[in-house]
Amino acid sequence: MTKKKIIIIGGGAAGFFCAANLDETQFEVIILEQNSEVLQKVKISGGGRCNVSHACFDPKELVQFYPRGNKELLSVFHKFQPGDTMEWFEQRNASLKIENDNRMFPESNSSQTIINTLLEEVANKNLQIHTKSVVLEIEPKENQYLITTTTNSYLADFVVYTTGSSPKSLKMIQSLGHKIVEPVPSLFTFNIKNETVKDLMGTSFPNAEVAIPHLKMDESGPMLITHWGLSGPAILKLSAWKARELADLKYQFEIIVNFLGIDLESAEETFKNFRQDHPKKTIGSSKIFEITTRFWHRMLWLAKVDLDKNVSNISGLELQQILQNLCANKMKVTGKSTYKDEFVTAGGVDLKEIDFKTMKSKLLPNFFIAGEVLNIDAVTGGFNFQACWSEAWLISQALNENLF
Repeated sequence: MTKKKIIIIGGGAAGFFCAANLDETQFEVIILEQNSEVLQKVKISGGGRCNVSHACFDPKELVQFYPRGNKELLSVFHKFQPGDTMEWFEQRNASLKIENDNRMFPESNSSQTIINTLLEEVANKNLQIHTKSVVLEIEPKENQYLITTTTNSYLADFVVYTTGSSPKSLKMIQSLGHKIVEPVPSLFTFNIKNETVKDLMGTSFPNAEVAIPHLKMDESGPMLITHWGLSGPAILKLSAWKARELADLKYQFEIIVNFLGIDLESAEETFKNFRQDHPKKTIGSSKIFEITTRFWHRMLWLAKVDLDKNVSNISGLELQQILQNLCANKMKVTGKSTYKDEFVTAGGVDLKEIDFKTMKSKLLPNFFIAGEVLNIDAVTGGFNFQACWSEAWLISQALNENLF
């Protein structure tokens, strides 16, 4: 029996996971990757440790981490979820561990473990990997596709399109008839020039609250002062959920930051209790709130309060100024920066044009789409990879079992 030919365009997480789960007795499989190395995002993810997934095993809860694609992914995660990802790698001697924040990493703490596992699985099946293969054109030919690259051309019975979200790859699939939701950045840090955060890079706040009044949106969680402004989960969640609206605002907007994560009244009560117990202490040496001394001194400087002043001598007006800076600090955001190396976009192939039982295109016969090229994205923490593993697994099962 002549094997059917599958061409996988894109040698990233989704492309490789699909290949690794295909039945090599039925198919001849070729992975086309435009770069000289495959799995590059896997390599740099999680600071080189690879944040493989997230320990959230209930599909209903899991989809809450996806600003775009949450409805569609529910059925996908019912078939393959983080527990299945753990088991898949475990069976191939690449055990994953769950960290305190529920992120999953390889026990080796090296992304190379994940890369090697995928490469070995593909090698064991004798599947081909063609690097430096830039796809120039995909042309439907009767029941097949003619794929032309810089070095070769291929006739495919099935195409699996897992290119990531580069403008070129979106243009190519658009030329085949798919509608593209214009991509905008998601998961980015806020650029802020403000005396509150100036030169305090590395200062962190475990329970901050950040609001964008204009969009009636707020988030809470850990937050970090960076060289450019503010980052950390509280900021990244806002950037993901409001990716489109913030792009429309051209990344110029006001935020209100509560560094303490408690309301003004509670903060005031905490201060007054401390003053009652330590009236003779100087304000500069007082440890009243869970913040660093450097940041506390900055708050006092902003409120024009002398560090050597006794706590008991702080006026009502001075106290209000300090608490305002701590719990309701208004700052102007003047731009964005990519979060680490994890460039994620909101946008891509319109989800209405995909059959989420198999990840097959509703417009193109025998054409499957997965990964970041779709209008699906998640907050940081291993969720974007999990979507790739799950979607890719569905494609491989659909092909193996002829479910289309």
